[in-house]
Amino acid sequence: MASAAALVGSVVAVGAVAPGAAASVVGRVPSCGPDVGEPMTAQPWPLQQLRPDLAWPISEGAGITVAVIDSGVSATHPALEGKVLEGRDFVDASAKGQCDEVAHGTLVAGVIAGRQPEKSVFSGIAPKASILPVRVLRDLQKDFDPNTSGDIATAIKWAADQDVDVINLSLTTDPTGALENAIEYALDRDVVVVAAAGNDGGSNGNEQTAYPAAYEGVIAVAGIDKEGHHVDTSTSGPYVDVAAPGAEVAGPMPRGDGYAQFKDGGTSFAAAYVSGLAALIRSADPKLKPAQVAERIRATADHPPEGRNNQVGYGMINPYRALTAIAGAVKPSPAPLALTPVTLPKDPMADTRRIATWTAATLAGLALVIALSAAVIRRTRRRGVLGEAAIGAPARRAPNPRQPAADGQPSTSVKAPKVRRRNTAPGPGSPAGVPGPGGQGAAASARTAAAQPPGQRQQPLGWQPGAGRPHAAQPHQVGGTPDYGGRAQVPPP
Repeated sequence: MASAAALVGSVVAVGAVAPGAAASVVGRVPSCGPDVGEPMTAQPWPLQQLRPDLAWPISEGAGITVAVIDSGVSATHPALEGKVLEGRDFVDASAKGQCDEVAHGTLVAGVIAGRQPEKSVFSGIAPKASILPVRVLRDLQKDFDPNTSGDIATAIKWAADQDVDVINLSLTTDPTGALENAIEYALDRDVVVVAAAGNDGGSNGNEQTAYPAAYEGVIAVAGIDKEGHHVDTSTSGPYVDVAAPGAEVAGPMPRGDGYAQFKDGGTSFAAAYVSGLAALIRSADPKLKPAQVAERIRATADHPPEGRNNQVGYGMINPYRALTAIAGAVKPSPAPLALTPVTLPKDPMADTRRIATWTAATLAGLALVIALSAAVIRRTRRRGVLGEAAIGAPARRAPNPRQPAADGQPSTSVKAPKVRRRNTAPGPGSPAGVPGPGGQGAAASARTAAAQPPGQRQQPLGWQPGAGRPHAAQPHQVGGTPDYGGRAQVPPP
């Protein structure tokens, strides 16, 4: 079966492609490829989202060389002028890889390391990196030449021998032993290898493995659009590592100073953004190995919700985070380990604290009981004293002065009631022993009468309440004895 090779891109959307002739004079920059494009007035959306400018204070890719194995790279555009080295051309040996008849390789190189020309808003990810062009394909069509896959393998080894730091492969081809050996050769020579995941589609569930992206050690890149969605034509699979802009990507054209984009985009340009990021990382830390650079890019990407999937891998690359978030060499996170139970030494004071706690609680409870008991006793005593004063002593009745004492003599120890009553007269049927009008005065008169000679009458006691004014009413009988209200009554002889 004949091998097939193809550039991972589509037809240029800015006009007809006009192939040009390669220069035959060594040292002269060839002028070939389409002379199309327009000035760029708005910053491309990938630069707005990736914001490589935030990482540039740390690294701009200085001292790093990126090999672009593609359709050639034009060295005349202002964004690439002076940045494209003399490389190798498997189509026309005299062109030194600097002739690009379809604009594919030139746009890829501009995304990786294009500088920002005066009055332009375009820039590559690593504007101070250099480009080593290697042309292996003339156009964008699939190439079934059995020698093409071998040329790609040879180009990879040749670029690695030129001491490049990064190899960008924005193409796919059939897997062969020679191709796999070339990839291993480059990795062994400390070269970071980045490849496009392919444009055979993967959003519909039809996953097809693309090479050389699927080889071990290669950073496989899928494409996303400016809404952050996976590009339908981008191939999915378990080998996909990360994603980058792969739709509506604009860049420099081979001739003139204009910019244009490919109609359908492709993972070719997504791979270019990742190669630019790898250049930034290698410039910032040249000691990092290819596997460490790849792990740093994966670890610092904006992961999808599930962490990783076959469409975008570990997610959209993040240049600023890749340069700042992880210090030193990046190592894969170790698997989580089960926590070993920790046995704490026995507290020598634990028993003492426990006894002290119980003792304090017991004493507090006892003190509460004593306080409550004392309160109850005080209240009980108070009630007992009040009860004795109210109902414990028998009530004393004032004796009737008209009644004789037990020995037949009038009582002289009569006490007046504590409560005085003014102008109160007992009505008919009043109980015996209750004083009548001027009762207190009558009692006093009785005591005075006992000392008077018989036959004399006591005059009214003006100082006694109710005794100062004699009543004109007729006396009434109480027990057979006339009662003159307000006058002292003398007992009969």
